[in-house]
Amino acid sequence: MFCTALLFLYNLLSLFFLFKELLTSGLTAPRLKKQAMELVVRKNELLRELQLFQGIVERKNTIPILANVLLEASGEEVKLLATDLEVALRSRCQASVAKEGAVTLPAKKLYEIVKSLPETEVRIKQDKKGVKVAADRFDSRIQTLPREDFPTLPDSPAKKHRTLPRAALKEMVAKTQFSITGEDTRYFLNGALLILGQKATSMVATDGHRLALVSVPIKKDKKTKTEEEEKVILPKKTLLELGKLLSESEGDITYEKGENHLFFEVGGRILISRMIDAQFPAYERVIPQGNDKVVEFDKDRLTSAVKRVALLSNERSRAVKLEISKGKAEVASSSSEFGEATEEIAVDYKGSSVNISFNAQYVLDFLSVVETDVVSLSLKDDVSQAMMQPVAASGYDYTYVIMPMRI
Repeated sequence: MFCTALLFLYNLLSLFFLFKELLTSGLTAPRLKKQAMELVVRKNELLRELQLFQGIVERKNTIPILANVLLEASGEEVKLLATDLEVALRSRCQASVAKEGAVTLPAKKLYEIVKSLPETEVRIKQDKKGVKVAADRFDSRIQTLPREDFPTLPDSPAKKHRTLPRAALKEMVAKTQFSITGEDTRYFLNGALLILGQKATSMVATDGHRLALVSVPIKKDKKTKTEEEEKVILPKKTLLELGKLLSESEGDITYEKGENHLFFEVGGRILISRMIDAQFPAYERVIPQGNDKVVEFDKDRLTSAVKRVALLSNERSRAVKLEISKGKAEVASSSSEFGEATEEIAVDYKGSSVNISFNAQYVLDFLSVVETDVVSLSLKDDVSQAMMQPVAASGYDYTYVIMPMRI
């Protein structure tokens, strides 16, 4: 028994010394040596991508690395990535890579430097003192932060995705984003509701004073699969950055929903966003059904009148009054500080008279994104919510509900 124990101890010690010898003999997994990145990229291509990151990164940030953009050079391209931990953007552009590697650089400062350069090739080279950014006869050295400090972002689930028409989504974003509240304790109002239905794709946003709803019918053929309805709330910043991305890219957009994030891919760029985990209010109840007083306006005529009259409105309320009667509508404003203004518009209206007041900016927001020449305003009375719509809109339905003001 004693001999057996000694033998076991001897074998254990032998294995220990053998393992130690292997560790010191260089047979461990080789450590990857940090590469000093070096590449050349066309100024206009790099500038185009850097411009898309400017709304995501923040100059003043409690976490310094979030003010930087991550550049990863490999093969024949450089990948770019930036995030504020709520929204992130992945992009890429062609480059001549001499040495592969990764660096982080101040996103806004790099953008300003590249923007100021002549149309030429930009050389980016990492060394022990920082990162050199040079072009033509210009030379600079920018301080960097460790690549290891940059946050790791989620990958798309790659399980199930939907294809959304870029043009339709772009229109929905433009027609709803101004109705999202900026700072509200009601977290669910800090974003827009995207509804991926079986018959239509819709987007709705509200700040409690107005509501914008856009619906675009889904074009189906025999090959089109019927998808289950899906609803997600997109944060306001996500919507703003998505709008920029849709304007800069071509082709349809691929949408995926992860556990906590949403992924939008278009034109080789991927926008990643946290979801707002909340219940959006029952917006259908806000849309009026019994507004029997309907008046149509020439869009440009109404826009001009509201803009002019609002110049003498109260700066705080921005209120303008609409006095609608047979054959005319008078737009009026007044303030104790500036004075008063009125402008009359000829309209085809034969109903009973009604006086109602609105925030001028709310009216102008709607008019600025409508493509039709004529818009309608439907009312019930002077205290109930009104509804504005484009007349004879093609390819989409647009409803704008606006609460009246008491002045």
